[in-house]
Amino acid sequence: MLIKSKLKRYIVLFKPYNVLSQFTGGASSFENLSQFNLPPDVYPVGRLDKDSEGLLLLSDDGVFASRFLHSHPRKYWVWVDGEVRDEELNPLRLGLKLPTYTCLPCQCNMIPLPEVFERNPPLRVRKKIPINALEITMTEGKNRQIRHMTAAIGHPTLRLMRIGLGKIQFQQNLFLKPGEWQEVERSMLIND
Repeated sequence: MLIKSKLKRYIVLFKPYNVLSQFTGGASSFENLSQFNLPPDVYPVGRLDKDSEGLLLLSDDGVFASRFLHSHPRKYWVWVDGEVRDEELNPLRLGLKLPTYTCLPCQCNMIPLPEVFERNPPLRVRKKIPINALEITMTEGKNRQIRHMTAAIGHPTLRLMRIGLGKIQFQQNLFLKPGEWQEVERSMLIND
């Protein structure tokens, strides 16, 4: 007798700012993933801290999740404090040494400030200190890693948005607003 296995699910959610990447809030009063009416039995593949926003992958495919986390790129737009010179980004490109670990090299470039929806609360604006934007692509994702990296080069992160997961790119082949989600085919995420 053949037993049919159920199809695996792959969901991309645009996680809003100030929402935890988990389904229960525990003792905290923060909003969490339970408010988005996601299908049962899917779990976050990685996470975004509550201060970050953007694409969050959820799936019921544990083998895929492990493989994806360790070998597929994630892309971020990062708004930073202060005027950035290209040469200041070289430590990130080469593998920045932080006090507790050394980061893998990543792709990092300055970009024009992205035109996206306003965040609530909005970014603080200071008259004498400009805001600049970076695009960072990396395959690792330690807790608050990008924030630690930009702070280490003297440009603290003001806003962090994940805009790419594998082959999926926000505003290119996936258009979501904060709190919206879409089921996708595995082939949209990776080349098997």
